[in-house]
Amino acid sequence: MKRTLNKQSVLAVGMGTWHMGDDPAKEKAEIDALQAGIKAGAAVIDTAEMYGEGNAETLVGKAIQPFTRADLYLISKVYPWNASTDELPKALDRSLARLGTDYLDLYLLHWRGDVPLAETVDALEAAKDSGKIRAWGVSNFDVADMEELLRLENGDQCAANQVLYNLGARGIEYDLLPWQAETEIPVIAYSPIAQGDRLG
Repeated sequence: MKRTLNKQSVLAVGMGTWHMGDDPAKEKAEIDALQAGIKAGAAVIDTAEMYGEGNAETLVGKAIQPFTRADLYLISKVYPWNASTDELPKALDRSLARLGTDYLDLYLLHWRGDVPLAETVDALEAAKDSGKIRAWGVSNFDVADMEELLRLENGDQCAANQVLYNLGARGIEYDLLPWQAETEIPVIAYSPIAQGDRLG
């Protein structure tokens, strides 16, 4: 089953990389797992500068080397304190260097912080204009956050909101999921099987 994300058709199931890249003894197994997923069609890979303070991005960069970049859909996330007009370009360049690519398909604000949201949107739009990202979105936003975002200039350019969603964490079904369906902003679920928890 495929879904449309930023006007691109991608497999509905992707791979997350939280907790990857931290243990050198696991590197080969983690790279093998990512490459097996890509070969099976899970070309969406989600990572973040937070994951292992860049170690996960480095691991993904190694894993994707044998594949055609255009066949992959890479998502990464910026720390909220790096989401300013001054710091976001630097953080993005570091992520791109670790991943070994010159662009991201989707770049997310990991969660809200002290940088004004309007400034973050400006920085993300500038990154998009530069060609270093194809689209941007947010993560861990609730309805109030999303409504505030859409009131901002270019806030309607938000391509997705990535949030916790699994059988043991279904709170978004009450308000956020219907709201995003109505506004046609895709939801990306993280920890959809609760990292293997029995309740997930």
